[in-house]
Amino acid sequence: MPEELELDSATNVAVTLSWVSGAVAIAYVVGVAVSWALQRAGRRSQWLSDIALLTRRPLRAGLMVIAASVVLPRVSDPGEGWRSWVDHSLRILTIATVTWLIAKLVTVVERRMVARFGGGDTGLTDADLQRRKVRTQLSVLRRLALAAVVLLGMAAALMTFPSFADIGKTLFASAGVLSVVAGLAAQTSLGSVFAGLQIAFSDAIRVGDVVVLEKEWGRIEEITLTYVVVQVWDERRLVLPCTYFTTTPFQNWTRSATEILGTVLLDVDFTVPLEAMRAELDRLLARTSLWDGRTGLLQVVDAVGGTVRVRILVSAPNAGALWDLQCFVREGMVVWLQRGHSSALPRWRFEPAGGASQPRVHHETSTGTTETGLFSGSDEAQERGEAFDGPGENARTLIDEESR
Repeated sequence: MPEELELDSATNVAVTLSWVSGAVAIAYVVGVAVSWALQRAGRRSQWLSDIALLTRRPLRAGLMVIAASVVLPRVSDPGEGWRSWVDHSLRILTIATVTWLIAKLVTVVERRMVARFGGGDTGLTDADLQRRKVRTQLSVLRRLALAAVVLLGMAAALMTFPSFADIGKTLFASAGVLSVVAGLAAQTSLGSVFAGLQIAFSDAIRVGDVVVLEKEWGRIEEITLTYVVVQVWDERRLVLPCTYFTTTPFQNWTRSATEILGTVLLDVDFTVPLEAMRAELDRLLARTSLWDGRTGLLQVVDAVGGTVRVRILVSAPNAGALWDLQCFVREGMVVWLQRGHSSALPRWRFEPAGGASQPRVHHETSTGTTETGLFSGSDEAQERGEAFDGPGENARTLIDEESR
């Protein structure tokens, strides 16, 4: 009799597995057919095309789990020992696949909203400001929605356990105290989350904005709920918490417009022909497409220390073009000075020690000529002058008397 019972039990398990496997296979085929139908319909609707593309896997997995959950109670005995944990596992899998499907639908909504309100190139022109703003806000909202969906899914899965269900009731009963404790424990994390929401909707920065922070020049690459990724000009990535942008000053070069001004400084000699230099600047700007035509100005801003400081002010449509324009103008001016106006290059001027610019002291010698000294004035000055310029007439007289 025990052998017959074991045989019947094994037979029932095999039959159950065969029925469940058949139902899962049919559900998979149905999922493939639904995805194919959505792709066909997606030729006329981008919404259906994105749904078919992004929900293909969670849809098939969900149909397979639902099919197994429906068939299993009808082909097996509820009193069997393995039914309880199998039913529990199927409930958790159902919750997981539904959560997965909802998360993918959230991504579909974000993609369609971006295509409608924030689509196209997110470059550095005024036309892209609104698109970058919408894309940033939708990205943050998608992450927030995904976090909420995953959190609810985990909570629903934990509530299937009786012990966690009792804990949940206790938590709801003492929600006031726990909220205070959780707020204190997660103060930094919650602060970063709220800072991320503030960044997204205050329009302080957007994805694609050019910023200068921590002595680095870069572009906003990604904004999450807790941190911001800045792509530095040399392709490094600077990761900063969202609270940095709400507590620390930084420069945003594309906050309201992408046009920007820049300067090129040159130190030249006083003999530089300024009008010819202005004409060369106009010629250089007319040759390049980096200049937007708004500002091209040459001014003398300083003239001390033996050189003239010339400032060239130029404008460009965006920060990247401005950097290239500054390098182009600087190089063009240096080549112009080297080729045709080398005399205008900075020079240091020195007068020799016997030059006429220095004060001289004249002494009449016994031959009737005059001798020049370096210092004049008092007797002490004369003595100092003799130490540098040789002894004067009085000193020579004393030397002659001592030699006699």
